[in-house]
Amino acid sequence: MTSFGAKLALCVTLGVPLYALLRQTIRRSRRLRVLPRAKERVLVLGASSGIGRSVAEQYAAQGARVCVVGRRENEIQAVENACLELRTKHHADNSARPAIGLVADFSNPEDMVRVRQELENAWQGVDTVIVCAGASALRPVMEIAREKSSGKGYPATDDVQRTVDVAIAAERANYVGPLVSAVTFIPLLQSTSVSPSILLVSSLGAIVPAPTRAIYGSTKSAGLLLYQALAIENPTIKFSFMIPATVEGNFRASAVDAGTVREADPNQFGLKREDVAQRCIQAVDFEEKAIFMPGWGKITHLLYWLWPSAIERIAMRKYNFTHQ
Repeated sequence: MTSFGAKLALCVTLGVPLYALLRQTIRRSRRLRVLPRAKERVLVLGASSGIGRSVAEQYAAQGARVCVVGRRENEIQAVENACLELRTKHHADNSARPAIGLVADFSNPEDMVRVRQELENAWQGVDTVIVCAGASALRPVMEIAREKSSGKGYPATDDVQRTVDVAIAAERANYVGPLVSAVTFIPLLQSTSVSPSILLVSSLGAIVPAPTRAIYGSTKSAGLLLYQALAIENPTIKFSFMIPATVEGNFRASAVDAGTVREADPNQFGLKREDVAQRCIQAVDFEEKAIFMPGWGKITHLLYWLWPSAIERIAMRKYNFTHQ
């Protein structure tokens, strides 16, 4: 390689990462400049536990006003109290209801309109919407269909219907809920925020197929694609998509198909919910589009199209799946 070529390669090698870092820094400073944390109004849907609770508490600790929404009253009350305590501890201004807890189902239009009205009355709007709620499904599709027949014969009408019921339950949480939330809050964001943002917590399973996760992955994929299209249709709002691999927590305990965890213990080997929450907040600040955790998730997505059989074998090992 010539001396000029070597210098050019070095400039490109160093310049591209520096440019990306500078671009992100400018973006972050731009949003925080027009919307300081102490003035930010954050709505977290699915905040009773897991990533959602951690996102809410981290925002509160940084001085933002936080509204937490979930279906479990006791848990939502506990999160609201924790957010209020964190905000007070960090000497933030506690006027204008710094923490609000609301019991609601994000897939229920009436509930979400009620939440919107509450935000209008208390804060005159919202700046950031974090959609964390969802439901897991952990069993192979044909295992659900053959649950009552011990794997013998063709699935009867009741077997097919049971499979459909599981899919509808997952769809309601992973697609209808995000849809209802978007339709309800996009106009409020557009009309009341100087820097409106929405972040959807999706899953690596939404873009890389995995055995035992067919229903979960397909419904999460539908929600992700919905928000990706909404980002094009609503360019005045910054959309971000968190795409993590396995995360610790009890999210799988309430699987709509009553399935059990097959992979290595998520609480031992999964991503820490606090780390995912921190990265969610950073993504909103930096106006990032798609965020993979860990970073190799992006490579996995690409490799599936280049070498699908290899990724399928890895997925089978991860979920301890063997053909029946």
